[in-house]
Amino acid sequence: MRIVNPVAVLGENFACEYLKNKKYKIIERNFRKKYEEIDIIAVQGSTLVFIEVKARTSGSFGSPFEGISSSKLRHLVQLAQFYKLLHPNLPDNMRIDAIGVTWSNNNNPQIEHLENISGF
Repeated sequence: MRIVNPVAVLGENFACEYLKNKKYKIIERNFRKKYEEIDIIAVQGSTLVFIEVKARTSGSFGSPFEGISSSKLRHLVQLAQFYKLLHPNLPDNMRIDAIGVTWSNNNNPQIEHLENISGF
């Protein structure tokens, strides 16, 4: 059974709202294959975007993006390519983004969005 981190879920929810406000169309959340997962899959214009969300309750553990290792990025690329094979009708242009969500002392989330972190 998979244990769900409530901070991660809240971070993904904030990330989805942020993306919707930026005119992304969310098409799937938490796509899984075995032990790998893509948090959010969206379409922006003519680009299929796979989004990794990292959430932190404070900055004391470093930037949320420090949680994305080269191994994790490699798995995201492979999983994105697999997803595209399953959905050939979706746009051919693809990229992988990362969204970091950090809560400050006043409980307002700070969102940082990095586009095309994989260069593919």
